[in-house]
Amino acid sequence: MRRVSKITAACAVAAALALTATSCGESSTESSGSEGKLKVGMAYDVGGRGDNSFNDSAARGLDKAKAELDVETKELTAKSGETPADREQRLTSLAEGGYNPVIGVGFAYQAAIEKVATSHPDTTFGLIDSVSDAENVASIVFTEEQGSYLAGVAAALKSKDGRVGFIGGVDLPLIKKFAAGFQQGVKDTDPKAEVQIQYLSTGSDLSGFGSPDKGRAAAKGMLDKGADVIFAAAGGSGAGAIEAVANKEGAWAIGVDSDQAKDPALSKYADSILTSVVKNVDSGVFDLIKSVEEGKPLSGTQAYSLAEDGVSLTTTGGHLSDIQGKIDEAKKKIVDGSIEVKTTT
Repeated sequence: MRRVSKITAACAVAAALALTATSCGESSTESSGSEGKLKVGMAYDVGGRGDNSFNDSAARGLDKAKAELDVETKELTAKSGETPADREQRLTSLAEGGYNPVIGVGFAYQAAIEKVATSHPDTTFGLIDSVSDAENVASIVFTEEQGSYLAGVAAALKSKDGRVGFIGGVDLPLIKKFAAGFQQGVKDTDPKAEVQIQYLSTGSDLSGFGSPDKGRAAAKGMLDKGADVIFAAAGGSGAGAIEAVANKEGAWAIGVDSDQAKDPALSKYADSILTSVVKNVDSGVFDLIKSVEEGKPLSGTQAYSLAEDGVSLTTTGGHLSDIQGKIDEAKKKIVDGSIEVKTTT
């Protein structure tokens, strides 16, 4: 596994932005630039920049590249209910516009990236959260289950009655990795604990990632059954879950992908957010852009694990301070191989 250095927090955006709309209903953001600059194309999943979760983590990597590498950028965002052809068109428009690398944020871009990469062999593509064998694609993946294991340890130690919950956006293998790690961490810490697991949508229905109302209802159902710590790995739906938990005295929410306690849109719930399982997508995005800028574009699988701080738990609010020692102990055991974290429940 390639070792990845820890990346510092993202820098501020220096370039002016202009927002427009495209013919297929997606949103587009383009930075001003000049001839000779590296041009980076970013294709977000539904929710795009401002989703307070997965897409925003990728956006931080792009912002860091803008600030430190002075790149020109164009950002396009998927819309709900679009077809695979829409994703192909989005990636093609970026590649044909001279953007290199072109980065697809999320596993849903895999088929489209593989098709477009074949017809644009001189362009480097980044695929986040899935793996492609195409020679000009860098597959950026994370050990979500390891970060989730630590969240499970925290949940078990903070729960009053050993009843906790996991809400997944969609019952996909990627999200099941979060569930598996979380459940294992809870059970290893408190064998008598009960873990409720619920998915908001199934199969090809990806609405579970963008339905705060579904997240809110699922969390309320778990709270009504006695859960007092709930971890939601559900994209934008997680905001609804966090809101429901915040309305229950003594309950804790666990965020995902970004430090959700620092999210302005969720700031009023910050005191109820125990921690967040962060996937440092920004590190993967920045590393890929920098590799192209240096003329040595990455390809193949780029794995970001707990050992390289590819995943981690946030400490905002100091809510973990009384149990940090036990979390650190669990992390050490995962890194040295004493604990092997499962990827399926």
